[in-house]
Amino acid sequence: MVSFLLKCRLFSMSAWEPGKVQGIPTVPLSNGLNIPVLGLGTSHHGGYSHDAVVYALQKCGIRHIDTAKRYGCESLLQKAIKESGIKREDLWITTKLWHMDYGYEKAKHAFLESCKRLGVEYLDLFLVHWPDAHIPGKSSREVRAETWTAMEELYEKGLCHSIGVSNFLIDHLEQLREDCQISPHVNQVEYHPFQRPQELVDYCRSRSIVFEGYCPLAKGKALSHPNIIQLAKKYGRTPAQICICWSIQNGIVTIPKSTKLERVQENCQVFDFNLENEDMKFLDSMNINRKLIHLTYPLWKG
Repeated sequence: MVSFLLKCRLFSMSAWEPGKVQGIPTVPLSNGLNIPVLGLGTSHHGGYSHDAVVYALQKCGIRHIDTAKRYGCESLLQKAIKESGIKREDLWITTKLWHMDYGYEKAKHAFLESCKRLGVEYLDLFLVHWPDAHIPGKSSREVRAETWTAMEELYEKGLCHSIGVSNFLIDHLEQLREDCQISPHVNQVEYHPFQRPQELVDYCRSRSIVFEGYCPLAKGKALSHPNIIQLAKKYGRTPAQICICWSIQNGIVTIPKSTKLERVQENCQVFDFNLENEDMKFLDSMNINRKLIHLTYPLWKG
């Protein structure tokens, strides 16, 4: 964590010039790889824009793209990445395994299909999208273990450079640790000022699992909160920049999403200032355990 903060401080010494590509700090994974601390998220609810992806890659220095089969935009990302002209080896591409593809053989097949849609031969990070699994005659724990065994095999063959999970709680991670050989490199979970699961963050760090936060702007709800607006005025920033900077300073790999070019640029301009300790604690105190993502079976089975 010290090295992560040092990288952020070193980066913040130079002012950000809008439209100029600059490097983004990285966070080390337990396997020795480094994941960019800031990425561009995509989703199936109006969360994809070809122009925004190309702009983020070409003009904003973004190299970390987060997607999922569930979002339905893997093939669209292939076109945007090609148009951007960014080399594959310079990108960090994450996608996720949807619950309909859980199981040993199905998971491996789904991986190959995602790679085909993305136009890549390997993934930087492959995540199990959700802990719940519903296969007749098997418990969720059994299905998770069987699926994770397939993930481990893909990793050991070098097809996935890193493997992880999404939306897993401590119990799920503990069961996986008991049932399998390789610990997840990443756990991607909802994280914003109203939802700061610090116990889960601390557990992940104790197990050398990097915590990655999605929904950092609380689906836009944080942008209109008077406390966040007040801090934005204090620092001469936008509410979005305050939220993203807070998340990153808390050591969270952060993946905001936007379909608007000006918002994408705004979300990337967070490395030339730091929030003071008292303001970090103030934002920390806003946590009310307000989850905005509630995907429970059968609501998410489609």
